[in-house]
Amino acid sequence: MNGAECLMRALADAGMTLCFTNPGTTEIHLVAALEQEPRIRTVLALFEGVGSGAADGFARMTGRPAATLLHLGPGLSNAMANFHNARRAQSPIVNLVGDHPWPHRKNDPPLASDIATMAKPVSGWVREATDARRLPSQGIAALQAAMSPPGQVATLVIPADCAWGESSPYEERIVLPEAAKVSEHAVDKALQLLLNGKPTALIIGGKALLEPGLKAAARIAQKTGAVVMSQTFDARFERGAGLPVVKRLPYFPERARKRLSGYPQVILAGTKAPTAFFGYPDQSTRVLPDECDVHKLAEPFQDATAALEALARSIGAGRIEPALQQVERPDLPSGPLTIESAGAAIAALLPENAIVSDEAGTSGGHAYLFSAGAPRHDWLCLTGGSIGQGVPLATGAALACPDRKVICLQGDGGAMYTLQALWTQAREGLDITTVIFSNRKYQILQAELSRLGFKAPGKATLSTMDLSRPDLDWVKLAQGMGVSATRAEDTDSFIKMFARALQSPGPHLIEARL
Repeated sequence: MNGAECLMRALADAGMTLCFTNPGTTEIHLVAALEQEPRIRTVLALFEGVGSGAADGFARMTGRPAATLLHLGPGLSNAMANFHNARRAQSPIVNLVGDHPWPHRKNDPPLASDIATMAKPVSGWVREATDARRLPSQGIAALQAAMSPPGQVATLVIPADCAWGESSPYEERIVLPEAAKVSEHAVDKALQLLLNGKPTALIIGGKALLEPGLKAAARIAQKTGAVVMSQTFDARFERGAGLPVVKRLPYFPERARKRLSGYPQVILAGTKAPTAFFGYPDQSTRVLPDECDVHKLAEPFQDATAALEALARSIGAGRIEPALQQVERPDLPSGPLTIESAGAAIAALLPENAIVSDEAGTSGGHAYLFSAGAPRHDWLCLTGGSIGQGVPLATGAALACPDRKVICLQGDGGAMYTLQALWTQAREGLDITTVIFSNRKYQILQAELSRLGFKAPGKATLSTMDLSRPDLDWVKLAQGMGVSATRAEDTDSFIKMFARALQSPGPHLIEARL
């Protein structure tokens, strides 16, 4: 066996089931090894940013890493934006990057680059394989690093001679890391804060936004009067009827400050202290109140759910039945198609157990608000702010959960970054309904332009945020990728198209002309 074959066998033995590929000559032996390992499914991405975004979606829904197989430094560069989002989502990903064989490096061939240095900004762990015999153990080390709580991108650079050289199977027992427990002191300190009579915001994140953590936090809130909140954009958020209600912090810093203004103390569980997305002239980036007492109940690498459950027991709320969101859907709207009517329609028709990948920018907020009482579902957000995540993320989520309907809410500007993901959806027959909010502009940039004091921007400035001349034809673009597509120009037609797509398996795209 060669190094590549032993590597893939070791990763499969450790539980890896999926690899997103966009390989080149330096990765051919790795591709051939994947064919010899039936436990790992290979999925081709026509652009590396699709592969990295899809690996992120898979990790968010399974808690396990997929692999990405990329071609040298340029391939890694193409994947960087969605690795950035994955890093912010704390998603475990094993990123395999091919390189020239060691003897050829000294010749400085055209595709040579410093791959390890390039990988560092988006990877929590970076190593270069040194020889074929050690490659399987280095692959397992990458997987263990990726799974180190709370999860991270682990990049292993593989020179081609390490892949084709002789090796032997990995025989050692594979142990995966677990989240660290919180200290009793951290729980006791949180208990003291909750009992001192001051208004308290309990901000939760990470795996605490899944059902067990949500219910533990809700019990604490019901017993003490604390208010449970989340960050603006979380990796995965279980929500809907039958689950506790959590207040999401607003995007703009002044609104976040207003939301938090009445809370002199904040307890963090599984997340960092909130901050503004951007800085503005003559404005503070701080969103927490001045002199706010901030206590970290659980760091992101710790078991925040267990910490919340321990805190609930300590305060005598361990058996309290928490307040839950009741079933509540908006009526089906009619009339002109707007972000409000589209959001109401999506919430009214959202199927039970759906997964929503949300990169709709300024157009998706109403769908989020209106769906609070819809049947239970998962909501996946743009964690790192780098657009082009939504369609690939939905692709990975659909591969992770083939029995669930995936809905992608996507702005037209961001969709153009990674529209190649539609081709992967068609090729793999994935059950995804993509809604393109087609306003033909970068709306958020126009909003930020005004916030920065540009009250009368010039034509040249506005043209950099305009997506018309010519208008994008999303029906033709999707059909060219093999995805069935329609265009809605009023609310009634949007409702019919969305309902029909939900009833039909496979990928569909609806261009919502706003």
